[in-house]
Amino acid sequence: MPLVAPSLLAADFLNLGAASQLLNESEADWFHLDVMDGRFVPNISFGQPVISAIRTATKKFCDVHLMIEEPERYAEDFKKAGADQLTVHWEVCPHLHRNIQQIKSLGMTAGVALNPATPVDFLQVILPDLDYVLVMSVNPGFGGQTFIPHTYHKVRKLRKMIHDLGTHTKIGVDGGVTVENATSLVQAGVDVLIAGSTVFHASDPKEVIRRLKHC
Repeated sequence: MPLVAPSLLAADFLNLGAASQLLNESEADWFHLDVMDGRFVPNISFGQPVISAIRTATKKFCDVHLMIEEPERYAEDFKKAGADQLTVHWEVCPHLHRNIQQIKSLGMTAGVALNPATPVDFLQVILPDLDYVLVMSVNPGFGGQTFIPHTYHKVRKLRKMIHDLGTHTKIGVDGGVTVENATSLVQAGVDVLIAGSTVFHASDPKEVIRRLKHC
């Protein structure tokens, strides 16, 4: 049974308290919080003050996805804001091992995200140190995009790498996740389904979360 992590990027920003309460009352496992800086990705979302406010509204696991340059400058601030897990992008971390060490030293679990065009092979050396790999199934920056089918191949390859190395690294997929493709993703090896528009734009978000959880 997968973990379900609704992305609050797709929620109504005027009513984040209500969105948080909805997730608290649902079968959602994680809160997925997307931080964008307008530099690494062509969009700006929210930062530590919003995450601090959301943290006060839930006891669920807060998964913070940093789509930003120089994430090492802000890791401690996001820990203070309430992040349980911090995920940085391979594409902006020339000293990735140092980034992972920093995140873990702050008491958070550590993840690495890969853009659609970034091969999973690039994680071969660092994989034993990772708690989590986030496979982007759309180009990061905006919600509501169409799922990239090559993601299935990347997930299957990554799952084999994890198995061969004997690690306990979780695999998440973010972008275009729907009730229709969730089962195929889990069969390919996904542990965490991240869904934004699919959940928050639905007429019954709790039912969609339930269906994703039991796909």
